[in-house]
Amino acid sequence: MGMNRYHRFYCRSGSWARTVEERVLPWALHGVPLGGDTLEIGPGYGVTTDGLLHRVDRLTLAEVDPAAVERLRRRYGGLAGVVHADGAELPLPDGRFDAVTCFTMLHHVPSPERQDRLFAEARRVLRPGGVFAGCDALDGTLFRLVHRGDTCVPVPPDTLAGRLRAAGFEEAQVSAGKGRFRFRAFAGGA
Repeated sequence: MGMNRYHRFYCRSGSWARTVEERVLPWALHGVPLGGDTLEIGPGYGVTTDGLLHRVDRLTLAEVDPAAVERLRRRYGGLAGVVHADGAELPLPDGRFDAVTCFTMLHHVPSPERQDRLFAEARRVLRPGGVFAGCDALDGTLFRLVHRGDTCVPVPPDTLAGRLRAAGFEEAQVSAGKGRFRFRAFAGGA
């Protein structure tokens, strides 16, 4: 999914890493039961992955960009499994994971239809009772400037709970914060 030069620079910066560790992940994951086996969709440069590693027993990363896949494999070696895959077409078995996460990447999925397919795939690979959780940015002027020239399809948070239920989740919650929103959706059958 395309990103402009500034956006690529910022997403691998120390400033963004601190923001993710100190604010984004604690807020997005507050009260979320990740369980032992977690999938992260779209880790990109791995900044969010760093924060997940100490929160779960086993972590698998699904990344669509081939260059990012190679960076992730070098960086995380035996710490996390890395799969070259589009989140909307996961080559992973049904019901494998306790949790699926994605952080600040949904707006890089190129269409609402592909986003919905990603939601359905997240549901498919979750065990009964599992959780799909994460966050993304709210649309706005600064957001659009940072994403100029990027693949950028913002997710309207007021439609997300319904879209997650349509993808097969039993319960979905969405809440907004400063400049971003978080979500959690639960697979039935626990």
